[in-house]
Amino acid sequence: MANMISILPNDITTQKLHGYLLGAIGPRPIAFASTIDEIGRPNLSPFSFFNVFSANPPILIFSPARRVRDNTTKHTLENVLKVSEVVINIVSYRMVQQMSLSSTEYPKEDNEFLKTGLSMLKSDLVRPYRVGESPVQFECRVTKVEPLGKEGGAGNLIFSEVVKIHINKAVLDENGSIDQYKIDQVARMGGNWYSRANQGLFEVPKPLSSLGIGVDNIPQEIRSSTILTGNDLGLLANIEELPSQSDIAEFLDCNHELTVLIGSKDRKKVHRKAQEYLNNEEVLSAWKVLLAK
Repeated sequence: MANMISILPNDITTQKLHGYLLGAIGPRPIAFASTIDEIGRPNLSPFSFFNVFSANPPILIFSPARRVRDNTTKHTLENVLKVSEVVINIVSYRMVQQMSLSSTEYPKEDNEFLKTGLSMLKSDLVRPYRVGESPVQFECRVTKVEPLGKEGGAGNLIFSEVVKIHINKAVLDENGSIDQYKIDQVARMGGNWYSRANQGLFEVPKPLSSLGIGVDNIPQEIRSSTILTGNDLGLLANIEELPSQSDIAEFLDCNHELTVLIGSKDRKKVHRKAQEYLNNEEVLSAWKVLLAK
């Protein structure tokens, strides 16, 4: 047909092929995988090559691919090859920004739970930790790892047998089943796009290629806000460095209403104003409001 293009996979770059696959095959559920290495260091990372493949036995499979750019492997894969256990956490909308932040390639010694501000819950039957904010958490034992190739872009199927399930009661209906509206899941699409199952498409900017400061480096007064959400903190944490005092002063000089608001010392109002900026994707402006004195 004249309006179709036809492609042989070997005729295009792996990067281009990867983009076509991710753009066409979706929405894809997200395995928010928690693992530990051989000395007990936690790791947390999302993977959208994921699904459920059996109920008896209960088997989930996700696939950390070799990096296209340099053919290196991810910490999650390295960890399960040494400690054959994983917790697969389901991602709801209220934690999507923190989940996205965890895909930043922090050094192995960094704990993504701390970087994202997500809660570490001790598991009952496996060693990796659960994500407290996740509505459903699957403790799993890894039964097999199946490499699909040796070049960049090749997947590694991690067969994960569920040994215990944790479900937040808040997502159950009156019959004890999972309510598909209440669980409010998100799924991955192509590019920066996600799908919110009960509403539709939305964008999440990719984390910085350089390292964001992480939630653990946000001042405690902001982290403990009763106004700012986990998604807000995730956005604030995805910044390379904080604005300088001169930048903040210049920002306030141009906005008399903000100066009055800061002078009121009402931190709840200040946090709400910062949240307005975050809702408009103006992260630097939000930081200037929060750090102004």
